[in-house]
Amino acid sequence: MPRSPSPRPCLTDPRDRIASPFTARLVAIFAALMLLIASAQPLLAQTTGDGAAGNGVDQQTQALIELLEDDAARAQLIERLRGGAAPLVEPEPEHVPFARQVAEQTRAIAENISGVFLVAGNFTDSVSALWRDTTTADINLLTRLLGTLFIVIAGTLFGYWLLRLVSDRARIRLAARAESRPVFRRAPLALGAIAFDAGTVALAWTLGHALSIQLATNQIMALNQALFLNAFLVAEGIKVVMRAILMPRKDSLRLVPVSDTTANYWYFWLSRLVSLIVYAFFFIAPIVTWNLTAASGDAIRTLAVFTACVIGIVLVLQNKTDVATLLKRRVARGETDTVGRLSQGLAQVWHIIAIVYLITFFMVWVAHPQTAINLMAVSTAQSLIAVLVGMVIFAFISRLITGGMHLSDDVKQRLPLLEDRLNAFVPKVLYGLRIVVLLGVAVAIANAWDLFDFVGWATSGTGAAITTSLISAGLILIVGFAMYVVVSSWIEYRLNPDFGTVPTARERTLLALFRNAFTVTLSVVVAIMMLSEIGVNIGPLLAGAGVIGLALGFGAQKLVQDVITGVFIQLENAMNEGDVVTAGGISGVVERLTIRSVSMRDLNGVYHVIPFSSVDMVSNMMRNFSYHVADIGVAYRENVSEVKAAMSEAFERLIAREEIAENIIGPFEMFGVTELGDSAVTVRGRIKTKPGQQWAIGRAYNEVIKEVFDERGIEIPFPHLTLYAGEDKEGTAPPFRLARQNPDERKALAAEAARRRNATRPTDEDIADLASDIPEESGKPMTEEAPPKE
Repeated sequence: MPRSPSPRPCLTDPRDRIASPFTARLVAIFAALMLLIASAQPLLAQTTGDGAAGNGVDQQTQALIELLEDDAARAQLIERLRGGAAPLVEPEPEHVPFARQVAEQTRAIAENISGVFLVAGNFTDSVSALWRDTTTADINLLTRLLGTLFIVIAGTLFGYWLLRLVSDRARIRLAARAESRPVFRRAPLALGAIAFDAGTVALAWTLGHALSIQLATNQIMALNQALFLNAFLVAEGIKVVMRAILMPRKDSLRLVPVSDTTANYWYFWLSRLVSLIVYAFFFIAPIVTWNLTAASGDAIRTLAVFTACVIGIVLVLQNKTDVATLLKRRVARGETDTVGRLSQGLAQVWHIIAIVYLITFFMVWVAHPQTAINLMAVSTAQSLIAVLVGMVIFAFISRLITGGMHLSDDVKQRLPLLEDRLNAFVPKVLYGLRIVVLLGVAVAIANAWDLFDFVGWATSGTGAAITTSLISAGLILIVGFAMYVVVSSWIEYRLNPDFGTVPTARERTLLALFRNAFTVTLSVVVAIMMLSEIGVNIGPLLAGAGVIGLALGFGAQKLVQDVITGVFIQLENAMNEGDVVTAGGISGVVERLTIRSVSMRDLNGVYHVIPFSSVDMVSNMMRNFSYHVADIGVAYRENVSEVKAAMSEAFERLIAREEIAENIIGPFEMFGVTELGDSAVTVRGRIKTKPGQQWAIGRAYNEVIKEVFDERGIEIPFPHLTLYAGEDKEGTAPPFRLARQNPDERKALAAEAARRRNATRPTDEDIADLASDIPEESGKPMTEEAPPKE
């Protein structure tokens, strides 16, 4: 059965009254449909800020309901309303964990998104109800309202199109004049083109206002037309700014270094995003909000934001490769500094960051539509500032790591190892500091987006304890390193022979041992203090260390023996660094001494590490003074007195050399004949030298003694052979008979020699060589006598 229309008052002239609620609702529906056609996206909507659009309960009402449900709070409210003096005391806010906050926010966003379907359903029901209650007067009034609005929109856009034709001609002429001109001479022409563009928008807006004044007959018409004109002015004004920067299709007037394709591409998408957002927020949404419901207006805004985010994600994916190539350009030029490495890393993930940012913006808009833009703007600005500050600090630290620390030449001479020691430790500290900077940037970004309140956590009980412990541990580490550098530098300065007092061998040994012991002790103390600061109970650790030490004492007796023997060797001053000793069957120069072992290098350069447990005896060849013992062998026929005189003369010549004499600290000691050998008489002398100089003095003395013996004709025995053939009663030797071989025997010997050389037949050289080795037959005896004495 058809529903009868509700009675309505008779309207003699619709121009003389405000539009009916039905007509206003239809205008709002028409505006919403225009947005749907423009965006070409599925309809999305949302409820109010707390997700209660379906039941019409806002946040204040919900808070009042919760207050009335609390008996104590309700009693306080009643008492205050009656004039009581007791103020309304709100209960202390309960501390909500971070995980619970995230869960609640996620649930609220899900509820708000699910409310979109309810708003869409209500929107459809409203349209159906309106059409069921329509009358002829309502349809006529709606037609007039839509007609006047359409005339204003069409007239404004058509006028803007005509004005753009005129302004484009002027801008084309300016672009032609700007060709082949430098930038500073093109700037005035570009400003002129921008002025033409802005004037076109202003004239079109003025034309639209003139049409609106002529056609608007009531407040509803004027309001709807004013909303469109204001949205037109804002949207086209923003587009004027974009055209001023990008100058699409006018490359000669463009001041930014981009190509025509890039300029047209970005202007195309950005202009449509501007139109979508501006017309939705300044034209469509206000009409829907004022004439339908607030939830419907919020749904229009959410639709616009969702569509803009989708377009943004599409743009990110389309430009993923181009932006990555742009970010890698610095590394491609060979600039592998910190900024280049960060840019290369950002090139791999920038699109993910951009997509997450757009999704986050939409979720924040759904959860807090009133404050979403301010929250995102402030959070984004704080995040960018944190990233920029972090990059500056990161680059400064990286430059310090790359460049290293450089000391003055005077400091290098006094402390040669200080620069290397600092460059070995400081970069590790700077690497740790870079990690701290990265954590600081992450904390700042989390704090900017209200994900983590670091200041509140750091001032709370647990956070304050952790922060204080970490800072204390870091300070202990820094102080420990400073003490290590000071002590090591002082020891290094004392061991430097170019400055101050030249250290003795004993001082060098003790200072090296002290440095090792101090380093171990300081490391243990610093580690224990740091563990204590971060909350580790060191009592059980010390007890465990004692038990472990006792177990090691039983299980590593060899190690204990090494240490004990080393202690006694050092107490007895048996050896020092630089001494030439014999220990454990090895002779060499002591290069390093520890409490457990001695390291020596022998004459061949072999490096030996000898534990003290294997050292039964230490023979030190450099304690206080040394001797060179000269055992000189002469022939039996020589006069011993003459030999002693020659040895003394050689010593006198030796001490005549200044570079040799300064190392001789005593007179020449003559011991005389010490041995009658098989072929020589040994005469011994001794020279007292400074520690470690006996070998050099001995070599020099041997050179001089050879010269003196040659001058005096004293024979130094050497191995030789005398062939004795015997003699007859008259004292003459019998003849020594040799027979020449016949030619056949010589050829046989030559063939054997050739066979040994893998030759096929003997050569003439073989036969000649063999013949030359056989002397002619002679009747003379062959004897060998000692050379006559000169």
